[in-house]
Amino acid sequence: MKNNDYDDLLLDKYDIEILTALQKDAGCSNQTLGEAIHLSASQVSRRVQRLHSSGIIRRTVALLDPARIGLGVRAITYVSLARHGEEEGRTFEHGIAAFPEVLECYAVTGQSDYILQIVAANLNDLSESVLRRLTRLKGVNSIRSNIVLQCIKTSTELPMGQIGRHRSEVVQREAGHLRHAP
Repeated sequence: MKNNDYDDLLLDKYDIEILTALQKDAGCSNQTLGEAIHLSASQVSRRVQRLHSSGIIRRTVALLDPARIGLGVRAITYVSLARHGEEEGRTFEHGIAAFPEVLECYAVTGQSDYILQIVAANLNDLSESVLRRLTRLKGVNSIRSNIVLQCIKTSTELPMGQIGRHRSEVVQREAGHLRHAP
């Protein structure tokens, strides 16, 4: 197995430029993208389709401002399970999938088993509708929440500048190894 699954995808500079641009504006037309990176609209279209079919682009969405639509409270919630086993984890993960207020759920190491990002209309909704329902999930031992006072940074853009760097380092190492071979 390779160190990185993306090694087989062979992302070139055009793919990286397309991905970078689409992260900033997924509604950008193939024509506009092509003009910016010096490819035809049809070439851009084929590349975008390949990026979708390979799973690199999982989906295209509109990013909404939660506060502007009445979901002004955000919490980071830490959940610990009573027991640590595969079945308990699956049960929790299946249950949490039914919570539309939970935007993200991560299985983690450390003091907690899961970290959730939750949105709600107000503190009462967070407490009554979400946290109270969370405590009823089978296997939940404890819940601890921090209310977000101010968002300092949020982004959905991945750091594309690191993609080419890794591949270049591998190629340089391999080339150096070949030069020093007897």
